Amino acid sequence: MAGLLRDHTSGPSTLRALLATALAERAPLVLPGCYDALGARLIEQADFAAVYMTGFGTTASLLGRPDVGLLGMSEMVDNARRITAAVDLPVVADADTGYGNQINVIRTVQEYEQAGVSGIHIEDQILPKKCGHMENKQVVDAEVMVGKISAAAAARRDEDFVIIARTDARAPHGLDEALRRAERCAAAGADVLFVEALENEHELAVVAKEFAGVPLVFNWAEGGKTPPLTYQEIADLGFAAIIMPIGTLLSATAAMQSFLARLRVAGTPAPFADDLMGFGDFTDLIGLPEITALETRFSGESPEF
Repeated sequence: MAGLLRDHTSGPSTLRALLATALAERAPLVLPGCYDALGARLIEQADFAAVYMTGFGTTASLLGRPDVGLLGMSEMVDNARRITAAVDLPVVADADTGYGNQINVIRTVQEYEQAGVSGIHIEDQILPKKCGHMENKQVVDAEVMVGKISAAAAARRDEDFVIIARTDARAPHGLDEALRRAERCAAAGADVLFVEALENEHELAVVAKEFAGVPLVFNWAEGGKTPPLTYQEIADLGFAAIIMPIGTLLSATAAMQSFLARLRVAGTPAPFADDLMGFGDFTDLIGLPEITALETRFSGESPEF
């Protein structure tokens, strides 16, 4: 019962173990994106093995604004804590730039780790940062990013906590600089590399070849700069993980827009109520039967002192 009474005797595989298996078997780990606890529960119920907390979606859902560095570390960690409490799956979270310098990164890692997150990615953009598939990004000096990754690796208390180094250098400085930065981040202690916003299959193949044997992240962003490859194409390249940050956000937004447009015309949902999920089905989905069982289990018990 995620978020209520967990089965501590049979916890999930660690993120590190899942990535190792994905790399060895050339079967990338798929991490659908979520921006709240409900989305995380839906991902778990759909039998995925891990969850990705999207910064893009978190910003959109909390502020109704674009991903341009408007949220701080505490807001992101708070959202991550709610998500990890809702599921029994490893959660990878967006940690933006680490929210400051190397010392800030140490606190960021420890806060996410205490929130129950299994891994984070830290990027090399300057503040305020932008979504990786937006225009006009700028990055910090490579030495600054390397220092952040080194600090992040040293700060973790759990050896299974995964540090993902993301570089956005491809857009402002070209592929060679992105490769150089990724290599330096790996040497500084990054467990996984994430070369963001690659623009064609050739660039993807170059990155995969350059870092063969290293877990790599493929960012599947609808409408983004990276080509929309199939799962098998990504597997053949050798990527270990596929994050899909905005798919659930886009589908949920489209569904709500459709509902509201029909409601505006009809005045009430009566003409299309049968198209909606039933109230009972929804309360079952979010765990009301589990709550009822717990009420029965603990009803009338005398407190122990």
